[in-house]
Order: sequence, then C-alpha cells, then structure tokens
Amino acid sequence: MYWVTGLPPGGDRSYNFCLVIVDRFSKTPIFLPCHKDNTAMDTALLIWNRVISWTGIFTKIISYRDPKFTSALWTNLHQLFGTKLFFSTAYHPQADGVAGRMIQTLEDMTSIHASTNQTPAILEKAWNSKLPQDSLRKELVEIHPTAATLKEMLDKARKHAVRCMEDSFAYAKDKWDKSHATPDFEVVDLVLVSTTNFNSIKGSKRHKEPFAGHFVIEALHGENVVEVELSEELCNKHPTFPVSLMKPYKSSDAESFPLWNEVPKLYLLLNHLL
Repeated sequence: MYWVTGLPPGGDRSYNFCLVIVDRFSKTPIFLPCHKDNTAMDTALLIWNRVISWTGIFTKIISYRDPKFTSALWTNLHQLFGTKLFFSTAYHPQADGVAGRMIQTLEDMTSIHASTNQTPAILEKAWNSKLPQDSLRKELVEIHPTAATLKEMLDKARKHAVRCMEDSFAYAKDKWDKSHATPDFEVVDLVLVSTTNFNSIKGSKRHKEPFAGHFVIEALHGENVVEVELSEELCNKHPTFPVSLMKPYKSSDAESFPLWNEVPKLYLLLNHLL
C-alpha cells in the first residue's frame, strides 16, 4: 500500500494523489484517486468504502512509514480488525517490489492518457467496451451442470496456488538469505561504510572508492542500524547507517596474514630461477 504523489489535478474533484494497493496473492492492483490533504480518517473511509467491501478485511498490510499509516487511528482500527501492519524501512527495496512495478505501470498509463486524452479501450479497439448492464438479457440463462461444483474447483485451485506461492517465497527467501547474510556487529568492531550516498567525496564517481573507512562502531540501534565514529573528512555526515551499507573491516597486518612477509622472499626466488 503506497502513495503516488505529484500528479496533476484531474477529474471532477481535482484529484492529485493516488493510493496504490496490490493484492499479494493475485497481484491485482487497485488504484484509488484521492487528495494530498487526506487525513488518516479519510484514508480509512476510502479503503472501507472502496476496497474492503470488495476484498474483505485484510490479513496483512505492507506499507512505508507515512504519517497516515503510523497514526494511532490507523493502528487501532486495524488492531480491531485483526490486521497485521508491517512497515518497510530504508534500503530494503525487496519489501515493495510488486507495488513499485505497479506504480511504474500507473505512471506509464497516466502519461499516455495525458498525451492522447483517450481511454485504453479506445486506443486498443477504437471503441468503448460495453458496460455490464448493456449485456443483460430478459430471458433466463440455463445453468451448466458443472456450475454446481464450481466452488470445489475454485477451492482446489486456490489451495494449489497458495502452495505454489509459499514454495516460491521460501525459495526466494533462501536465496536472499544466502547472498545477503547480515554480519553480527558488536560495539568497538571495525567496519567499512559504502560510499553510495557520499556525494561530498572529491573526485569522479568512476574513481570513487566503493567503501570508506575503517570506522569504529560506537552503538547498535536494533538489528539493522549501526552508529559509527566518522573521520574529520566525513564529519558532516550522519553517523548512523543501515547494516546493508556496511561490511566488516579485515586487517592486513602480519598476524592476520602470516605469509605476507614471505612475499619478497618468494619474489627474489622466482627472479633467481628465471
């Protein structure tokens, strides 16, 4: 559940915001036009009237830490519904990949509509699709015999889809955990910090070192945030970083690399043999 901002006013009510909701099971997107100044109460009523009446009560909601989603009204309301709220944090893009792709599609659709001022049906088929009431018939429609077992068929298909999704999530999680294992940092440990967001470092991006440091860990804030003691060159930076931008510093002293002092001897020996 995410917001799309910066939209030009449109519609009879001059909507300038869009709330994007994506069903994790079916990947079905729901786009709700709204306004920038909507409060948490307005958002709750919008979802109640436009979404829950169609999909039912949510079991889990993943969103970013917008004030509307972290307000007491929103959290207490979903606590009554039994809905679990999960909030994505910085530098964790894997939490909102599906919604991000839907937002890109929405931006493409709005840009096409803004340039053509036509509906997708007009652009694809050169005519507007029929509405449901246009297809109503006065005569009765004969029900096919297999319709009686439709619920059983849908239940089996849903259970099979759930098993496939669980297997897919477990496989993706296992691959992610293997390649993104979070190191166990402790206070006073030496670490290197990624320079991805260090725009003040002199020199071109091509020649910029990928990591800066080493720095000493001063404090640990939870499992994902580390506070370090920065050098004078980076004193204008905030000393708190996510663990995804850090890696342990490995010293190159003689104790850690006992064969390092033997390199000159090996070099002389090779020159002598050659």
